[in-house]
Amino acid sequence: MTSHLVALCVDAHDPDRLARFWAGLLDREVADDGLTLLPSDDTGFSIRFQPTQEQRAGQNQMHLHLTSTSLDDQQSTVARALGLGGRHLDIGKGAEDEHVVLADPEGNEFCVIEPGNNFLADCGFLGELTCDGSRQVGYFWSEALGWPLVWDQDQETAIQSPGGGTKIAWGGPPVAPKTGKNRLHFDLAPPVGGDQQAEVDRLVSLGATRVDIGQGNVSWVVLADPDGNEFCVLSSR
Repeated sequence: MTSHLVALCVDAHDPDRLARFWAGLLDREVADDGLTLLPSDDTGFSIRFQPTQEQRAGQNQMHLHLTSTSLDDQQSTVARALGLGGRHLDIGKGAEDEHVVLADPEGNEFCVIEPGNNFLADCGFLGELTCDGSRQVGYFWSEALGWPLVWDQDQETAIQSPGGGTKIAWGGPPVAPKTGKNRLHFDLAPPVGGDQQAEVDRLVSLGATRVDIGQGNVSWVVLADPDGNEFCVLSSR
């Protein structure tokens, strides 16, 4: 039995604005709450924006890679992002790099990848969630979600749903130190008919730990993966 990846959650000072930005950029339908982008055909999880008062500190541990079918398509995606309120971001990439680094209206980094990237071929428009993380954490998430490893070389790992679509990748050492609670995290749910406590116990046996981020008495359980990245296990579906 494995967890189901329900949503990528993004902390935001203005979640309405950020939801509109990403809905426009990804061409996603929005749920009735106005803050959740529904799954697409090639991405089997929602993207949920939730309010926070915490200030952003440093780069995110995770960011999105968007794919391109041609140079014109790449330029069109960049132009659309800028028109929606994004901006170019200088993180010191080399002149030989062909991807374009941008930030959304709250400074969350993302990249528009050049056409012809073989690693992201057939992954869909939202090709990858790329993360700072160890090899161990890639193994953990493969076991947690039941997604096979599709890359495991030079301390770098990547997993992908058996049905294809968006990959999740970890870049290996050096892993940047955490600077407070991550602004992006996963929401998981037990398999249909499964038990939340049993799933929490399973994830802990794989290397997760319980953490207190001030959540109080809530229906979900907050855990951290072996690298200390927070995620939530929702109640049984």
